[in-house]
Amino acid sequence: MTTEPTTAATATPHGTPAAPHVSVRGEARLETAPELARLDITVTARGTDRQATLDDLTRRHNAVLDLLRTHDSAVEKIESGALVVAPELAKGRGERVRAHHGHARLTATLTDFTDLGRLAARLAALDLTRLDGPWWSLRPDSPVHRDARTQAVRDAVRRAREYADALGARLDALLELADEGLDTGVVHRARARAFGAAAPAPGGSASGEPAELDLVPQTQTVHAQVTAVFTMTPPDLRG
Repeated sequence: MTTEPTTAATATPHGTPAAPHVSVRGEARLETAPELARLDITVTARGTDRQATLDDLTRRHNAVLDLLRTHDSAVEKIESGALVVAPELAKGRGERVRAHHGHARLTATLTDFTDLGRLAARLAALDLTRLDGPWWSLRPDSPVHRDARTQAVRDAVRRAREYADALGARLDALLELADEGLDTGVVHRARARAFGAAAPAPGGSASGEPAELDLVPQTQTVHAQVTAVFTMTPPDLRG
């Protein structure tokens, strides 16, 4: 009697003695340098006169833009965030305005980190400016993600083959391959923060130029995981 070879189409959902299943998990963890650095900048203004407060906020906002544009070869994009201008009421009844305050946020994304430390120091030294970052990351379409997925699949095949070999069998067909997601982990960051005019740091220039911050890009970890189900030939259990 001739027995047809087992294939994914003829295999049963739970396997049989003639076509047992082997289920495995494949994983890959890659470490690589970041591709992007994001800086979050917030400028603030406060005063008793509403128009003067708006003027101060506009001036500080434009000073940040002008500074970022002097590094346009490294800055990939600049995005405006929330803009808030609000009155601060005096205590007690009535609507007497005590002061006006406002803030404006910008985000700068950089792809060249050569001059990042100098740019961050100059931003932090601006009047009433808060700097958060850099926030390191990879691009969503980075080839590192593809490499991690490919290595996870290869790891699943290797593991399944090892199990089959241990039973004196061999892999026959792939029944299922499921992607359990790609985890890039926590976005690593170095943080520089300033609020108000910054004093020149030791080592700064005589003209008041702030000393360059030594910012080291932090390694990004990409973790890919898959599950796979194979059929294999009947094992040799006589040994």
